[in-house]
Amino acid sequence: MTGVSRFSPEVRRRFDIVSFDPRGAGRSNPVTCSGELLARRPSPQLAGQADFDSTLAYNKRLRADCRARTGPVFDHLDTLQTVQGLDTLRTAPGEAELTFHGSSYGTLLGAEYAETYPHRVRAMVLESVMDHSVSTTREFLRSEAISAQDSFDEFARWCAGDSTCFLHGRDIRTVWRGLLIRAEGGELEDPAKPGTPLLSADLVNRIAFRKYYTADYAGLAKAVAEMVSSSPLPASHTSVSPLPPATPVFCTEWHLPVRDHREYASLIGMMRRTAPDLPSLLPIQMTAACLGAPTTNPQHPLAARGVPPILVSNALHDPATGYPWAVAVARQLGRSGVLLTYEGHGHGSVTRGPCMEYAVDSYLTDLAVPPRGTRCPVVPS
Repeated sequence: MTGVSRFSPEVRRRFDIVSFDPRGAGRSNPVTCSGELLARRPSPQLAGQADFDSTLAYNKRLRADCRARTGPVFDHLDTLQTVQGLDTLRTAPGEAELTFHGSSYGTLLGAEYAETYPHRVRAMVLESVMDHSVSTTREFLRSEAISAQDSFDEFARWCAGDSTCFLHGRDIRTVWRGLLIRAEGGELEDPAKPGTPLLSADLVNRIAFRKYYTADYAGLAKAVAEMVSSSPLPASHTSVSPLPPATPVFCTEWHLPVRDHREYASLIGMMRRTAPDLPSLLPIQMTAACLGAPTTNPQHPLAARGVPPILVSNALHDPATGYPWAVAVARQLGRSGVLLTYEGHGHGSVTRGPCMEYAVDSYLTDLAVPPRGTRCPVVPS
C-alpha cells in the first residue's frame, strides 16, 4: 500500500495495515468538477470589494457544478461522516477495538473517532496534529504562517552553518526574494515543466514546502541554486495555481468567515508580516476558495471522555501543523493525551530514528505509554 514506509518493520510484522480514501478524495468517488470552470478560478490576490464579491459568486457556481458532477457524496464529505466509514472498517474484520494511526488530516479523523466512540479505541497515534479547536480565521491563518516561516528560518539557519549547503555564504533571504520577484513576473522557469513559468505560489507551496515536509534542506538549497542560475523566461502573464483536490473537504471542516475585502486585506497583511519570506501561502488560498461555503463540521474543542491513552506526536519544527497545535490537542485530551516530541523538523516524524520508533512501536504493539514529556533527539536527514 502507498505510504507504508511510515510504519516500522515491527509494526508491519505485528499488524495488518488497512487504509482507505477519505470521502471525496483519492479514487473512491472523488469530487469532480468542470476543468474549464476550475481553470477560471479567480486570483486569491483580491484588489477590492468587487474582486471579493466576484470570488463569492464564483465559489457558489463552482460548488453547484461540483455537486452536480460528483453526486450524493458531495453533501457528506465532512470528517464526522467519515468517522462512520472508519467504524465500519473496524467491524469488517471483526475487531472489537480500533488501532489507528493518523497523520495530518488523519489526526482530525482519529480525534473525532475518539470523541464519537471513545470506548472502541484500543490505541491511537496522532502524528503531525491538526488542532480543530482553533476558532477564528485570524488565529488559524496566523498559526499557519508562524509554522511556515519557522521552517524557512530553520532552512536559512542550517544553510548559514553548514558548508555543504549549495548557498552557503550567501544571503538566503535576498536570493529567495530574487526568485519570488522573477516568479511574480512570469520569468522563472518551472524545473518540472521546461519552458513554462513557475508561479510564485508554486515556488512557495510546491518547491519549498515539499522539501520542508521531509526536512530536505540540502535538496531545497540545490533546487534554489539551480533556479537562480537558470536563464530567465520572457516576462509573461501567469495564471492561478490549482488548489488541492481535498479543498471541498477542507471547506466542510473549517469555518473561516471573512466579512468583506477590508477584513480580507487585513488578514493578508497579517500573514505577510508573520511570514515575510513566504507570500501566497496555501492556507490563505484555501480561505479564499471556501468563502461562502457551508461548514458542516466546524471547529470545536476536543472532548473524548473515557478514551484510553492517545499518543500525540509532533516535530518541533513542522511547516504545516505547528508544535503548539499538538500541545493544545494533548491538553484537550486531558489525562488521555500523551505528547511525544521530536526535536527536529518535518511533517511526520514517527519513524525519525530509534527513539521515536521505540516509543511508537511499544505503544502500538504492547500499549506501553512513554513517560509524559518524552522528547526524542534530532536525527539527520
